[in-house]
Amino acid sequence: MRFEPSYLKLYRSGELERRMLALEAMLKECRLCPWHCATNRYKKPGAVCHAGYLPIVSSVCDHHGEEPVLSGSKGSGTVFFGKCNLRCVFCQNYQISQNRVYPANEEKDFQSIARQIVDVQNHFGVHNINFVSPSHFVPQMVRIIYQAVRLGLHVPVVYNSNAYDAVETLRLLEGIVDIYLPDLKYADDAYALKYSYAKNYRSVARNAIKEMYRQVGLLQTDRNGIARKGLLARHLILPNDLAGTKENLEWLASEISPQVSVSLMSQYYPAHRAAEFPLLSRKINFTEYLNAVDILEKLTLENGFAQQPEAPDYYRPDFLQAAHPFKKYE
Repeated sequence: MRFEPSYLKLYRSGELERRMLALEAMLKECRLCPWHCATNRYKKPGAVCHAGYLPIVSSVCDHHGEEPVLSGSKGSGTVFFGKCNLRCVFCQNYQISQNRVYPANEEKDFQSIARQIVDVQNHFGVHNINFVSPSHFVPQMVRIIYQAVRLGLHVPVVYNSNAYDAVETLRLLEGIVDIYLPDLKYADDAYALKYSYAKNYRSVARNAIKEMYRQVGLLQTDRNGIARKGLLARHLILPNDLAGTKENLEWLASEISPQVSVSLMSQYYPAHRAAEFPLLSRKINFTEYLNAVDILEKLTLENGFAQQPEAPDYYRPDFLQAAHPFKKYE
């Protein structure tokens, strides 16, 4: 029996349109993300994200570098939103997340993006549509999905975020998002504020991940090992343990589930402004990598993925290649 994403049922009932309109109403005094900046984004850009009403999509492509359960053999249909609600000094996507005048950061109309993602679905047979950095563009994401359904969208939707998400917003995504892919970045609020300009990151991200898990539960895969629904939590290992790997993994195991799927990422390299911060100015070393993997194993998080130590050499997007920022690796 063919899997049907739940957003199709919401579309048929009219609920998807109601959710879309409810989310768009939140843009009038924007409270989509934890900043609650109260900007009317129909008239001007948000105070932190610098994004207005129309979506900024820097690339739509078939990406083969995500976790195996997402990329499979045909890739993940990845939609890279421009701008961001964080300011990570080491952001690997800094070209589009923090550069206000980057050539690829142009506002797009909803119909053209919807057509692009359906084309990627149909042409490449991708296993899902993966919205990257959607926290500040949630209403726009839902409108894109709404219009794409009319064009034949039928694969699972992935919400790929920095976990700096508002629970109020996430609740309106229940039944729309099939797979949540949050990156649990920090265990220490001081580091989060210093390196990502994120206030109260620890509690915000943990509450967001709890809500994500409430909606979709543990990761479910089909007989080919491809994700259909559920939570897959990412954690990027930072040099000098600035991410608090042990504490974050212990929290996932105890507060979410010992069976939670975890992706331990070793792809850190000192991108963007990281060279200005001594503790972030190098890649992680092999000892740091082994220590993180050992923690994963000791916590018996058996549904975990761990990138190989050489990952930093293969995960360096170039958004000057807007059609496919990872093409040179794939």
